[in-house]
Amino acid sequence: MGKEKEITTEQQEELDAAFERAQKALAIIATYDQAKVDRLCQAVAWSVANKKTFLELVDMGIKESGLGDYVSRQNKRFKIRGVLRDALRQKSIGIIEEIPEKGIVKYAKPVGVIASIVPTTNPDLTPAGTAIYAIKARDVVIFSSHPRSKKTTNETIRLMREALEREGAPADILQCLTTASIPMAKALMAKADLVLATGGQPMVRAAYSSGTPAYGVGAGNATMVIDETADLAEAAHNTMLSKTSDFGSGCSADGNLIVEEGIFDKFLDRLVMEGGYLANEEQKNKLRKVMWDEEGHRLASTVAIAPQQLAEIAGFSIPADRKFIIIIGDGIGKEYPFSGEKLTTLLTIHKYKTGFENAIHMMHAIYAVGGKGHSVGIYSFNDDHIHRLALEAPVSRIMVRQPQSKANAGAFNNGMPMTSSMGCGTWGGNIVSENVCLKHYMNTTWVSRPIPEDRPSDQELFGKFYNSEFEK
Repeated sequence: MGKEKEITTEQQEELDAAFERAQKALAIIATYDQAKVDRLCQAVAWSVANKKTFLELVDMGIKESGLGDYVSRQNKRFKIRGVLRDALRQKSIGIIEEIPEKGIVKYAKPVGVIASIVPTTNPDLTPAGTAIYAIKARDVVIFSSHPRSKKTTNETIRLMREALEREGAPADILQCLTTASIPMAKALMAKADLVLATGGQPMVRAAYSSGTPAYGVGAGNATMVIDETADLAEAAHNTMLSKTSDFGSGCSADGNLIVEEGIFDKFLDRLVMEGGYLANEEQKNKLRKVMWDEEGHRLASTVAIAPQQLAEIAGFSIPADRKFIIIIGDGIGKEYPFSGEKLTTLLTIHKYKTGFENAIHMMHAIYAVGGKGHSVGIYSFNDDHIHRLALEAPVSRIMVRQPQSKANAGAFNNGMPMTSSMGCGTWGGNIVSENVCLKHYMNTTWVSRPIPEDRPSDQELFGKFYNSEFEK
């Protein structure tokens, strides 16, 4: 291992001390009953999710990182409420499920010390959501912040530690390393019992190669299909909400729209009415140069910024009232970067010829560029179209008539588990293809009692293939 990949002696001492404190806190939280951990979840959640405090954290995070939108990021405090709702409604201590007909009883156990890698775009939401689920499962967490937003992450965790202390619980149930660096994060992951890696793909890959069980997230390239039955006003408004949320910083922000040719022009008009700015070919070429380098790598300078700032960097200006930029797609593939993930206030709209099979074909082509396993959505009232998309799409979640970035990680008007970490299955290089939630923070012990024999006959099992002559 090269010296640039090693942690210093001081960092190693900090890491060892953090784990020593974590083990002591783990021994104490293990003694708490369900009522106690539920109360701690409420206390910790309120300490950062109340409006006054969360807005201060949002302001701090955006000023520190230079990423995101102050107004729309405020709403992420409601996601913390959603995580708390889901956590409080479930059991996490002792018996959590019984299946009498199978003689099965399930008991929950903590996973232990969790290493949580916090992304720069969610320095407040991710620690809060992780803390709630971890405390509910009687785990302890050591957080590793992103260097670009470490002050905000540290402050979020400080507030939650104070809440724990006020309730007579060890503050060290939640800790944050003071040194934010890749080598330190890797050392943390290697030493923990479980890793929750929310961030860029290099960090997720590092989590999987740490030797520690890990939940990671795949890359996003959220795509929405709009067919001829769609409510165009609803679809356009939801697109605006999803694309502009926190300046498109999330991997769930709408990146590509696949629109049926018969409604294409009307829908484009609707997008403009919702605040979209339609870029011309010259502007499109300028945007490409500032969003991707010559090798096709996304440039950080244009990630998660206002459309006016994006246009200015590209060398042109747009009206102050425009909320996002629209590019008309001229192709799909690696050689067409606008068909990939954008992570900013810009989306690409593609036209498909009448016939839903053409939308399916275009959807597959987009996910061949990137984003397999993450999310797709559809604005349609045709159940057959929704069913066909669900059969075909190589993704873990499909949102029907909902703003993707505000829905797929859980919302109060859908049944998705609330989270800030979304597994993308083997498509995205992940171990789970669902929203990472409470059950992923627990080990489960299955107790099996004998039941009446459940053994079908060979004729039932093998059907027409069964031949009694071979059983003599």
